[in-house]
Amino acid sequence: MSRYFTLKEAENLLPQVSKLIGEAVAVKPRYQEAEESMQALMQRISLLGGTVVDRESALKNRNERDRASEQLKTALEGIQEFGCVVKDLDIGLIDFPTLFRGEEVYLCWKLGETAIEFWHGVHEGFAGRKPIDSDFLANHRGESPD
Repeated sequence: MSRYFTLKEAENLLPQVSKLIGEAVAVKPRYQEAEESMQALMQRISLLGGTVVDRESALKNRNERDRASEQLKTALEGIQEFGCVVKDLDIGLIDFPTLFRGEEVYLCWKLGETAIEFWHGVHEGFAGRKPIDSDFLANHRGESPD
């Protein structure tokens, strides 16, 4: 069962969530670069039917990829443990499930924003963000899982 947040509950988590998504966003390019280097090496070996490999460089690259992968995993698991949904790792987009008039919707927050000011339907995504207004505040609620 999903956890549903009130706006206040979600905003209280922003310092922790912001730190974790910031770490993930920062480490993602390191992971991608190391993974692409590993893939390029494997492709070169495959196309050439074998090749002389700089083992030290390949090992260093693999270790960097593995370190970055572990850092990403730790950060993303931390965010998910709170009950949040990571929507876009490139820009640090996080959704907090909430209930609006009994229907699941998302409080929407992006890394760098100082507060949660938008929400959207489950199928609308970032492009469908709407400002949180008095109607939303009066008709949304959270609910902890059993």
